[in-house]
Amino acid sequence: MTDHENTRVDPRILRTRQLIKDALIDLLQEMELNKITVNRIAERATINRVTFYLHYRDIQDMMEKMAQEMAEDIEDIMRSATDKESTGETDSLMLESLLEHIAGNGKFYKVVLGTRRTPIFTERLLKILTEAITKRTEKSFRASSDVQRDVAIWYGSSALIGTIVAWLRNDMPYTPQYLAKQLTMLFRIGGK
Repeated sequence: MTDHENTRVDPRILRTRQLIKDALIDLLQEMELNKITVNRIAERATINRVTFYLHYRDIQDMMEKMAQEMAEDIEDIMRSATDKESTGETDSLMLESLLEHIAGNGKFYKVVLGTRRTPIFTERLLKILTEAITKRTEKSFRASSDVQRDVAIWYGSSALIGTIVAWLRNDMPYTPQYLAKQLTMLFRIGGK
């Protein structure tokens, strides 16, 4: 038996946490974060306050844990795409996988990235994308370029997160595959 199998979480705990997260996301669609209380979350999740506190210290702790889970999911997606680097289409595959994940969890991402109510999620995503673009830039950046490397990294990561946020705010009018191809073409143009 592996360590992973030994640390399996009881499905009831996972279901309860999902109910709590769904309740928070629903409430964020309706009101500002500072107006959300543990009572409101518990009521919406059809649990009691004690159950909430069995899982989280407070709403800020919940937000931190949700942001960490989001970051881990996205890092796993990007790592998986990088592992499939046998073709030259790593950037496109990574973007496509990332956008498919975001589309598959559209309600969550639309609330946490598409609104200004929860900056913790945008900051975490920006950090992950900046790290990925830094690695990409280090591989492909020409020393003779007139653009400073850090400026290229800032521009690339901000442009990417800005595009994702706009895509979410506009109800994802393009498929993840199409948007990934468009972004890949833009990055190639900018990298020339």
